[in-house]
Amino acid sequence: MADSAFVTNRSIAQPTAAGRRARDFVRFLRRHGWSYLFLLPMFLLVIPFVIYPLLASVQITLYNWDGIGNPTEYVGLDNFARVAHDPLFWGAFQHTFTYAAVLVPIQLTLALILALVLNNPRLKGATIYRAIYFSPVVTSAALVGIVVSLLLNSLGTPINDLLTHLRIIAQPIDWLGDPRFALATIIAVGIWHTLGYNLVYFLAGLQSIPRDLYEAAAVDGANVWQRFIQITVPMLRDVGAVIVFLAILGSLQVFDLVLVMTGGGPYYASEVVSTYIYHFAFTPASVGAQANVGYASAAALFMGVLVMGLTGLQLLTVALMRRRSAQLR
Repeated sequence: MADSAFVTNRSIAQPTAAGRRARDFVRFLRRHGWSYLFLLPMFLLVIPFVIYPLLASVQITLYNWDGIGNPTEYVGLDNFARVAHDPLFWGAFQHTFTYAAVLVPIQLTLALILALVLNNPRLKGATIYRAIYFSPVVTSAALVGIVVSLLLNSLGTPINDLLTHLRIIAQPIDWLGDPRFALATIIAVGIWHTLGYNLVYFLAGLQSIPRDLYEAAAVDGANVWQRFIQITVPMLRDVGAVIVFLAILGSLQVFDLVLVMTGGGPYYASEVVSTYIYHFAFTPASVGAQANVGYASAAALFMGVLVMGLTGLQLLTVALMRRRSAQLR
């Protein structure tokens, strides 16, 4: 009798627990359903334009294909072997990471300094300054590259004239035609163009810090530097980690500026992985090869795996930092 009563009670409790979960789910949908409804168009566009091409490109990596008709020349993993043994790819790989390694620390340092200045409540016209610094972001990278190229593409440029007049340089410099300066010029333009993104991120993080902490520290005799080290840096740690990884991932995908300003030249001095893939897929004459979408897809998959690895590292780092912050509290 006891066993049968236990079974009966258990069978009654199960529908009750399921019903509770159903009610919680309905309550969740009522509260957050509009948010998911607004996100639905994005997901509907991501599936055909991102997910499907990504999956299709994995199959294409196994073929030599010029992009016309259906791929028929099966080569297996030969495309990956060619990518791994191509010095031009590794040169582009090195340039990509050089771009990220130089741009990210300089840009984030400038963005943090500007965010600290613009977060000062005593600064008049802060909204105007924010709009000015953010305005390059809303400008197309291709358009920025074209305008800068017009200013730099010949030896008699206004910029060279200004630098020569100020005696900063002795001879005019071919900024985009000299292999020594091409990549550095693109990095400088990239720092200026996307600075506004990180400026806004840092500014949002700074505005989330309670001002009572700064006032209490000032009363205790802490100077500006001590308040920055003891309050600003710890409070920005979680936000800063996200900003750093977003900046790294964004810089590794540089394409527009390089393609418009130098096309990867001169002599492949500014070739990055994105332009390397583009050239083999659509403009093979620029790299002295035949069009091979399969080979370009293999290079893209190689780089994509690296980017996904960095994304996973970002998620893991943020999770660990949040757990550590929760333990300290």
